[in-house]
Amino acid sequence: MAQNAGIIAPGAKLEKLGGGFEFTEGPAADRQGNVFFTDQPNDRIVKWSIDGTISDWLKPAGRANGTYFDKKGNLIACADEKNELWSISRDKQTTVLVKDFKGKLLNGPNDLWIRPDGNIYFTDPLYQRNYWKRDPAMQQPGQYVYFLDRKSKEVKPEATDLKQPNGIIGTPDGKTLYVADIGAGKSYSYAVQKDGSLTEKKLFCGMGSDGMTLDSEGNVYLTGKGVTVFDSTGKKIEHIDVPEAWTGNVTFGGKDRKLLFITASKGIYGMQMRVRGAY
Repeated sequence: MAQNAGIIAPGAKLEKLGGGFEFTEGPAADRQGNVFFTDQPNDRIVKWSIDGTISDWLKPAGRANGTYFDKKGNLIACADEKNELWSISRDKQTTVLVKDFKGKLLNGPNDLWIRPDGNIYFTDPLYQRNYWKRDPAMQQPGQYVYFLDRKSKEVKPEATDLKQPNGIIGTPDGKTLYVADIGAGKSYSYAVQKDGSLTEKKLFCGMGSDGMTLDSEGNVYLTGKGVTVFDSTGKKIEHIDVPEAWTGNVTFGGKDRKLLFITASKGIYGMQMRVRGAY
């Protein structure tokens, strides 16, 4: 592990919080700091509570992948079984927000970010799944980043020149969106416009990512081989080794939002940080 660059709490070490999963992904923290994450091969959403207990929260779960809580406490999930976007209420009732685009199936919504106004950006890369009952061939013309207007329910592709977009996160002020093009091994930043359009595309760093999160100081966390952290200018400032084949995603949880919660293949891990999560 790299020397503490200032974002890790003094003396903190990586801690394994749980194991025995098949492939963990999509963590999202609720208002109390409990973290909900997915175990997609086992078709379940699992809850890690701030007291350390772990329990199945929803099973089956639409083969959920990336998740994010909206302001009403609904868990918005990329439900890959039928390539949909879901809203799951606190009492576990599901509503399909997006089921297709122009009458054709999406590739498979993978990760999402909710703007401060409640509208949603989500990535739609193609990863052919053995549980699909559909034609595995791509029905859309490409692998895009889409924008969902919650009021009009209109879906629009807003980034169409990426090879395979995956991880996505935006700043709390709603002005900047980061998108990882895992297929190209690069991540980009965009200026977010009110109508959902994305402008001022800039190379953020020469690394792709499966998942992404932000801390309160504007640092961007990317995953893959462990967790790599970049400051807001795209300079690498930290790397956290994780003893798993692949680190899928990352978020901040815990009562004080200082627990870096890491989903990595068959395990979940935590690192106490000096910084808090941006959300």
